[in-house]
Amino acid sequence: MTFTIRGWLGAAALIMAGTVAAHAQTTLKWAHVYEASEPFHTESVWAAEEIGKRTEGRYKIDVFPASQLGKETDLNQGLKLGTVDIIISGASFAARDYSPIGISYYPYIFRDPSHLLAYAKSDVFKRLAQGYEEATGNHITAMTYYGTRHTTANKDIKACADLQGLKMRVPDVPAYLAMPRACGANTTPIAFAEVYLALQNGTVEAQENPLTAIDAKKFYEVQSHISLTGHIVDALNTIVSKNVWSQLSDQDKQIFTEVMLEAAERGTRIVEEREAALVEDFRGRGLTVTEPDRADFQRTVQEKVALSDFGYEQADYDAIKALK
Repeated sequence: MTFTIRGWLGAAALIMAGTVAAHAQTTLKWAHVYEASEPFHTESVWAAEEIGKRTEGRYKIDVFPASQLGKETDLNQGLKLGTVDIIISGASFAARDYSPIGISYYPYIFRDPSHLLAYAKSDVFKRLAQGYEEATGNHITAMTYYGTRHTTANKDIKACADLQGLKMRVPDVPAYLAMPRACGANTTPIAFAEVYLALQNGTVEAQENPLTAIDAKKFYEVQSHISLTGHIVDALNTIVSKNVWSQLSDQDKQIFTEVMLEAAERGTRIVEEREAALVEDFRGRGLTVTEPDRADFQRTVQEKVALSDFGYEQADYDAIKALK
């Protein structure tokens, strides 16, 4: 009888252990620098919940917006340190570890958002993303259209020369700096979360961002003019850390990828819809919105900024420009 009870208890313990293992939950941190109202956050939250559902609760993903876990540089570093597991970040930051992937930030490389999205599905992007993964171990799962970057100031910017000497906030990333510096702006690196105050107190006089970011961060409250320079058609990568990606099963890798691609598509649609309405919306709020001479900006950049300055390859540039 004793043997039977012991045997039963042992079997019960094994069943319980198996049940616990089957329901073990891994908690992950997903972080970014964007506001909770923006699609980069709302669709990340959707993706986090969807991954939880499709993995039957094996993963619980908490999403931290608005630089809660650090500035963008901190978040990229956090992938290495293990302080974050998933981030949304521009390729310009990935380029600090693998410079060729930053080529998408070379001014005027893309014609429009559809050209960018063609790049996201292209062999050249897959090759560059693989190069980044080989350099860092981190895995890029998706690309979301962030918006086309334009310039705001408290004066009209109609041509490249109008930026001459202007104190302008630009992210501390070489490719972002290319157009403003080529046009003679006095560039200043300021964290995204601190730009509003810097514009308000006159630390800087101008900045550049997509219309959706100008709206979300309320830069229109402290700037009177928007110049549609369109110098960079911008995107954000969804990146899973080496530590997490290497431990996912093939099935879970597929789930993470499929969900994150869906979230990117959802976010892209929202951004495109918002951008389409914002030009007239800003004019209605009393801002001056100018269509500048983009050819002048592009010509100046091409004359003064070489691809090789950033470690970009001419072959990659040519392949991207040829995409339909």
